[in-house]
Amino acid sequence: MGKFVFSVPDISCNHCKMRISKALEAAGVKEFEVSVEEKRVTAEAEDAASVKAVIEDAGYDATLV
Repeated sequence: MGKFVFSVPDISCNHCKMRISKALEAAGVKEFEVSVEEKRVTAEAEDAASVKAVIEDAGYDATLV
């Protein structure tokens, strides 16, 4: 289990935050934070690739920081 931080430049509002949050919850990620202000997603998961895939499947580009 690791803590991963992603830059997600397309996060612009609470709708974006909720969309990503729901996708992470549906994927079984229990510990995460989505920051509209910092345009970042921090998540605890087994691997970074799976979190990145969930964010991208929700429609947002994500880059591991």
